[in-house]
Amino acid sequence: MRKRGEREVFRITGARTGLTEDVRQRQRRYIISMSIRTVSVILTVLLWNVERPLAWATLVVGALLPYIAVVVANAGRENPPKPPDPYLPPPDRPELGPGQAEPTPERVTEPPDDHRGHG
Repeated sequence: MRKRGEREVFRITGARTGLTEDVRQRQRRYIISMSIRTVSVILTVLLWNVERPLAWATLVVGALLPYIAVVVANAGRENPPKPPDPYLPPPDRPELGPGQAEPTPERVTEPPDDHRGHG
């Protein structure tokens, strides 16, 4: 993920992201899901005497989310991206259609004039 002010970098190889970047992304996903869990537990406490069915729903979310967060965080690295194709197909060249046959002018060949400077 880019930070503010950084230029966008384009990938031109099939290499995976670096291990540091991968760990940072997984930690970010885990923190986000644990934050959602914390909010759901707080909502469970606040809604328990007000809206009991909704409080039960937030309790279930708060109970299941740690398992889901750990599974997602430990899912491992992403699959390596497909490397760019090293073969570039030849460009499409339109085929010329049949042309009209033009009559070729007849060539008149004259014998060489050897008498130019004589006489």
